[in-house]
Amino acid sequence: MKTDIILAGVGGQGILTIAASIGMAALHHNLYLKQAEVHGMSQRGGAVQSHLRISDRDIASDLIPLGTADLIISVEPMEGLRYLPYLSENGWLITNMNPVKNIPDYPDPDQLIRAIKDISNYILVDADQIASEIGSKKSGNMVVMGAATPFIDIPYSSFEVGVGKIFVRKGEETVKINLEALRRGREYSERMRK
Repeated sequence: MKTDIILAGVGGQGILTIAASIGMAALHHNLYLKQAEVHGMSQRGGAVQSHLRISDRDIASDLIPLGTADLIISVEPMEGLRYLPYLSENGWLITNMNPVKNIPDYPDPDQLIRAIKDISNYILVDADQIASEIGSKKSGNMVVMGAATPFIDIPYSSFEVGVGKIFVRKGEETVKINLEALRRGREYSERMRK
């Protein structure tokens, strides 16, 4: 078992939280993992990306070669497209459809959506809408992570444990909301794959 994941987004969107939650799930399932440092301007608004590698065997490098990633998990559509050269032929792009217009010449959002729909394997989720429906706009990153869970060979219960461990210090209500966001993202993804 091996899963190579590129995490992409904009500073302040919770990329590190996604990485930590997936990492906790992997450890709960007794897997090895390596994560490259987050690269980019991680302060609010700057582009960020990280490599996350999970395996049932030792992992030699934390960097994912071009054309070999199993997943790109992105909380912003332009950032997801930026890392397509890393995606393998059978890999999946899982992305929030809502742009963060953090640069003056941000591309037309409709063009971004069309470009995503040209990819063979993608899940395009309105994570902001789902997060709003559950009463927590901040949980959009967990919606996106939930949408990615069917593509990672780890039992869903381990993801729940990972999210619980990451958010426990923020209180039971925060854990509950983020678990709901995770579940709603997974359900959305499973519906879209059929």
